[in-house]
Amino acid sequence: MSPSLSLIFPAFNESARLGKTLRTTFDYLNAQDYAAEVIVVDDGSADDTPRVAERAFADAGRTEARLVRYERNRGKGYAVRLGLLEARAPVALFSDSDLSTPIEETPKLFGPIRSGEYDIVFGSRALDRTLIGVHQPWLREQSGKVFNLAVRLATRLPFSDTQCGFKAFRMDVCRPVVEGALIDRFGFDVELLYVAHAAGLRLLEQPVRWDDAEGSKVSFRSGLQGFFELRELRRQAKRGVYDKAIARARELSRRPDTRAPILAAAEPAPESDASPELAARRI
Repeated sequence: MSPSLSLIFPAFNESARLGKTLRTTFDYLNAQDYAAEVIVVDDGSADDTPRVAERAFADAGRTEARLVRYERNRGKGYAVRLGLLEARAPVALFSDSDLSTPIEETPKLFGPIRSGEYDIVFGSRALDRTLIGVHQPWLREQSGKVFNLAVRLATRLPFSDTQCGFKAFRMDVCRPVVEGALIDRFGFDVELLYVAHAAGLRLLEQPVRWDDAEGSKVSFRSGLQGFFELRELRRQAKRGVYDKAIARARELSRRPDTRAPILAAAEPAPESDASPELAARRI
């Protein structure tokens, strides 16, 4: 059976926790009523990340699993884009390898796309902070709020949290967006959302449960780099670098088949997991 969902884990030096993450993910996916695949993208790790992934694949059950590797560290954005373009399913979702957003939150993203209502649904920690179990250290949390304010000022994106590592895409519409993106590191999320929003795609920011996990790769340096990438994003947009991707995604989004529910053979149309309040916020 062809997969309905591709779940992508970008991984850089994640040998300590990737095995547990994959086992948890396989247990969850194997209990669902749809077929799925898991893609681990090894972003040039210097540790045993590839071997940990391959050992965990032995317990994948009916879930397909594969590893994509390259030698040099390119950045999370590059790994995510490669994983999305490798996806065989009509809906592709990427998650942080620490499962800071629990895998059980998947229906909140998968459902609204599968039902044909949205093209991109992404997790948010800002819309409902009561869903945060373990908060980040105070300074990191405040710097994240400052960065999201800078994002709104620089891009005019109407979202409260662009950086949560839990985002899903309807790939028949979003492929040009992914192919046209250029940022490989901290600001890649903003770029993807910016291009998709400029193309008029249907985006939903969805509150999800989230817990800070020890061992985060986000540092002061990478956060600072994000501000430089925002500036570069604006420059690229003014120079028309994204225009072809925007035009192609807009063209695809207007086709009737890309606004229909995504169904397997003889499968009834799924219901959306978006609450009525959030559904009214369609962008």
